[in-house]
Amino acid sequence: MTGMTSSSRPLLNRRLAEFGTTIFAEMSALALSTGSINLGQGFPDTDGPEEVREAAVRALRDGRGNQYPPGPGVPELRAAVAAHQERRYGLTYDPDTEVLVTAGATEAIAAALLALVEPGDEVVALEPYYDSYAACIAMAGGTRVPVTLRPHDGAFRLDLDELRAAVTDRTRLLLLNTPHNPTGTVLTRAELAAVAELAVERDLLVVTDEVYEHLVFDDAEHIPLASFPGMRERTVTISSAGKTYSFTGWKVGWVTASPVLVTAVRSAKQYLTYVSAGPFQYAVAEALSLPDSYFEHFQADMLAKRNILATGLEEAGLTVYRPAGTYFITADIRPLGETDGIAFCRTLPERVGVVAIPNAVFYDHRDQGAPFVRFAFCKQEAVLQEAASRLKTLSA
Repeated sequence: MTGMTSSSRPLLNRRLAEFGTTIFAEMSALALSTGSINLGQGFPDTDGPEEVREAAVRALRDGRGNQYPPGPGVPELRAAVAAHQERRYGLTYDPDTEVLVTAGATEAIAAALLALVEPGDEVVALEPYYDSYAACIAMAGGTRVPVTLRPHDGAFRLDLDELRAAVTDRTRLLLLNTPHNPTGTVLTRAELAAVAELAVERDLLVVTDEVYEHLVFDDAEHIPLASFPGMRERTVTISSAGKTYSFTGWKVGWVTASPVLVTAVRSAKQYLTYVSAGPFQYAVAEALSLPDSYFEHFQADMLAKRNILATGLEEAGLTVYRPAGTYFITADIRPLGETDGIAFCRTLPERVGVVAIPNAVFYDHRDQGAPFVRFAFCKQEAVLQEAASRLKTLSA
């Protein structure tokens, strides 16, 4: 009976029963076993700014953050986050009571949902959604209510009527992600204004995941929902350093919100990681004060990479939705005569030596996402050129 339990009850908490090994782990393993170019998981293949990396080394050597940092985060980082929000968006936050540092945006989302959602509460989220959203809603005992972004005129669009219809008397919270992973959609000012009106009218809390705030392209503009009338006091805004500075392994994120919301989120967060990333917090504080030229160069570099991969995918015969934000491209495989994105992604490494992620895993309505596949372009240009060259053989 070694390793067995006396109960027939499954070992895994039933709230998590639907969540097995993530698709990212499966596809990354496939990339390794086949020697493929991994355009699946969204992490850069080069480090971020040298001065930021050196700031982390300096903090380590100076003994800053090597022991437990303060629970809310080191004062320097909280001040830098507040200064960034004011400089970029005109939003003022008190570093002492309205900023909370977390173990990446993923912990911030988990802590916010665990703090604010009770069993039976409904959480409206835009579908397709980043996979941790569904798991965190489940862990909180909430019920997720997806509102599907659908392709229209070259982009995935939010149907505001559908969003309004999804809100019921049981709705506690809206969970928004803009710029949106995986579709690359950036909600417009008019769309955000309509979301704000709905939240105020129905007295809803809103959690916004804005980790790609500095990665918007063409004519798109990132506007924090908290900047709209009536939203500051009901919005938990989340961002992180990983996507903006290409140090995803540091796991430094943050929450900005009113004191009562930050207190609620901190109440859950303190029992998750307690604290994390001590020396890296000091480095990220310095990163947030980099000049505008850094953000402009970063944006231009990613735009060039987007265009390399998008052109390659188009030449491979796929329908490409050029993203207005993030560093992901969604493509439709149906022009290749295929309809099952999961099967397509599982065979793609053997066929052409490239790994991607099927969008269907980000949907409750799997059929809605079935023909779509996500490719990451946060890689070196030479890698993207090689991937594009390999993908072209799909249409040969």
